[in-house]
Amino acid sequence: MTNVKYEIARRAAQELPKGAIINLGIGIPTLIADCIDESEYVLHTENGLLGVTKIDEENIDPLIVNAGKIPVGEAVGSSYFSSADSFAMIRGGHVDVAVLGALQIDETGKIANWAVPGKDILGVGGAMDLLEGAKKIIVTTMHTSNSGEPKIVKKCTYPITSRRVADVIVTDIAVFKWRGNEYELVDLLGNATLEEVARKTEAHYRVASHLQQ
Repeated sequence: MTNVKYEIARRAAQELPKGAIINLGIGIPTLIADCIDESEYVLHTENGLLGVTKIDEENIDPLIVNAGKIPVGEAVGSSYFSSADSFAMIRGGHVDVAVLGALQIDETGKIANWAVPGKDILGVGGAMDLLEGAKKIIVTTMHTSNSGEPKIVKKCTYPITSRRVADVIVTDIAVFKWRGNEYELVDLLGNATLEEVARKTEAHYRVASHLQQ
């Protein structure tokens, strides 16, 4: 599973514009830090660090963590600030890309990633602010739940995080991009086929012409 998640992160990294300020959410998004040349990007965490880098395993500082409380490294020239200032940066539109995990994404582009009724999970964190404030939203997720249920659905049954549309969805088998008023399947990952994606996707989408050839 870990290797599959790294493949998702690697594919998502291809959607990052060079020089961008990027916020990486909890879970698969954090793996992107291991898939990019950090000299070409600036990584941000909502708890107040701009300039996140790979951790030095021999010099771990337990007080330097990302929003998921996982120890991280600090790049040369990195800066620290309060969580309030960090959220002001997000809400002010100064984060170029947010990469988030999701429990569900529906065919109108809305995502649910903070609550499952009846279950105790981490909660909304900064996801709501990032969805509203970041210039580009990339979702990374497994295509189906642990029980095999589609995560790309007609309508979210979990509480949605924002009405903002997710621009790109990267799963273990497919990449979708929001084009016009619907998602377009633009890439297949691994050994996935069009038939497999159709079988595992509840939501409506169109297939890019280059995949139909």
